[in-house]
Amino acid sequence: MEREPEEGGGGGGGRRHVGEGGLISRAPRVWPTIDGPLGLTEEDSEAYARSFFKYGFFLLPWLWAINCYYFWPVFRSNPRSFPRIRRYVIGSAIGFVTFTVLLFSWALTFAIGGERLFGPVWGQLVMYNVADRLGLTGWN
Repeated sequence: MEREPEEGGGGGGGRRHVGEGGLISRAPRVWPTIDGPLGLTEEDSEAYARSFFKYGFFLLPWLWAINCYYFWPVFRSNPRSFPRIRRYVIGSAIGFVTFTVLLFSWALTFAIGGERLFGPVWGQLVMYNVADRLGLTGWN
């Protein structure tokens, strides 16, 4: 049997549950941020999650990673617990994973493929030849 939380601010927060033998115990309160009770309110959390999510599109995908980390309790909790915040956190996780996969595949294409993959164009693509081509090194 589950009851609503007591009014009057009884320190522990959360809901009261009647367990075996009629003993009453408190379920731990779930907070939207990793800070727990020191963190943001749910309304402020939604504003921050939305900001991190939107700014991640301005070539700042590390903000998506921060969003997932800071709102980790929302990310791993029941989907019904924080629905307004969860959509931004899940979107940030998808965006960060997509960006990371694209970045690594781009890097691996150049690292593994090299001259075999790009042929004679490779000499123009690599950055370590730029100084030699522009005559900026003293050992030419």
